[in-house]
Amino acid sequence: MLFPKANKDAKLGLIPGLNFAEVNDIIGRPKWRAWLLLIPIVGIFVYAGLMIHLVRSFGRYSWFDSFLAVVFPPVILYLIAKNPKDKYLGKNFVLESEYKEKIKEAVDTKNDRLYKRLVKENPYKKSILREWSESIIFAVFAAAFIRMFLVEAYVIPTPSMEGSLLVGDYLFVSKASYGIRTPMTIAMIPLLHNRIPVVGGESYLKKPSLDYHRLPGFEKIDRNDLIVFNWPVGDSIYVAPDRTWAVGQIRRNPEMLKGNPYEDRYRKNNRLSLKKMVDNEDYIVRPIDKKDHYIKRCVAIAGDSLEIRDRQLYVNGSPAKNPEHLQYSYNSNFKIDQLNLKKLDKIGILETDLGFADSQRNISFFIDQEQLTKLKEYYPSIVLTPRDYKSEDIKLFPHSKSISYNWTVDNYGPIWVPKKGATIKLTKDNLKTYDRVISVYESNDLEVKNGVAFINGVKSDSYTFKQDYYWAMGDNRHNSEDSRAWGYVPHDHIVGKPKIIWFSTKNASISNGINWNRIFRNPNKM
Repeated sequence: MLFPKANKDAKLGLIPGLNFAEVNDIIGRPKWRAWLLLIPIVGIFVYAGLMIHLVRSFGRYSWFDSFLAVVFPPVILYLIAKNPKDKYLGKNFVLESEYKEKIKEAVDTKNDRLYKRLVKENPYKKSILREWSESIIFAVFAAAFIRMFLVEAYVIPTPSMEGSLLVGDYLFVSKASYGIRTPMTIAMIPLLHNRIPVVGGESYLKKPSLDYHRLPGFEKIDRNDLIVFNWPVGDSIYVAPDRTWAVGQIRRNPEMLKGNPYEDRYRKNNRLSLKKMVDNEDYIVRPIDKKDHYIKRCVAIAGDSLEIRDRQLYVNGSPAKNPEHLQYSYNSNFKIDQLNLKKLDKIGILETDLGFADSQRNISFFIDQEQLTKLKEYYPSIVLTPRDYKSEDIKLFPHSKSISYNWTVDNYGPIWVPKKGATIKLTKDNLKTYDRVISVYESNDLEVKNGVAFINGVKSDSYTFKQDYYWAMGDNRHNSEDSRAWGYVPHDHIVGKPKIIWFSTKNASISNGINWNRIFRNPNKM
């Protein structure tokens, strides 16, 4: 409808690709630039510039006109096409460039009179307020698009990945490495993930939303890769002051609401807040891409079988390669006042690596083998014993006494990781392992009657998986809430791969100092 006003055949506007080549010609840019629209991310900015110059070619210079051109182009283009007052003024990109050149020439030749006249009569002139607002809006949206599609910054908030990643490490995570996941939640506050700081509340609207899609990646997820992902069980959660809790965690283990006598006052108060939320059923339901972010090591990929025997992980029957600084928990006969924290800091033992071993308030340590040796050298009288973890069948995935009745974090499994296209027989015994995969992650209506599965209303004795899954564990094996607690990581929950540590603070506080030796370090080295 608009093309005839620019002396173009209207039929050209109906041919995909060619229509954008003609728009480039209308605004005064080479037709070949239409190909740039096909480049992911770059195409978005090319498109925005193209549409703004198009409406300006018809004398639409206001901020609102430019806004409509980018956000609601059919509206503004229809209005221009139907308004007889909107005439084609020429190739805007060329005209603006020529006008700017005239102003520059007047400045260079010190022709003040001409310069003042050109500035005064400038049809393309923008107010200072508009210049600043457009610059800020562009910067915010550019950052939002980069964060959404290419690279996002994260900070390590918990010690679950020590000694590979420390609390206070700041990471750049590549979202293109494993394939860019296209946005699903599209109505949100730019640059915020899921919560609004200070005031609280969710930072997005659940609708409208888009289906899940992923572009091809540069590499596939392999064993021992670090992965950033959306917390699989984080769809229904209580947002407490200290952390987020899955509804299922609380239902299976209500005792956690009581806390324990060794927690400090701050955490006790937060437990009270959490109990109040649970009593009021004040939980939040989140879409996939707005679930909390976790970072762990992928220790097993789709199709693998894994088992932990006496702390050692086995994958497909063979011992897995362990990270160099794999950490475990050790109880000691020392109390906190017997330790020199500055001395411990020299060997990388931080405050977050300390806990209480027993009711006598003896200290426990989360440390690797190298730190264990040096700690004994520092304190010859210290006695360190590996912590003995008892069976926690309800806390451990798949949360079934019949399956995990004698499993612990140190002796776990065997368990199989689902693979896309693989078909399994459904039995009364394994339904508990795969029920969430079938019903939640793969969006089926699953009902179990007398041990028999009905999927989408049909009696089923087998199931074929629709996507790959992964098993994620922290390198701090005794202080990590990971797949042993909540199960598989679906492929559609994968966010990206950490690429570089760009900053690092001690104990997550700049006041404690900076870990200079960690800056610009590759986090993927084991």
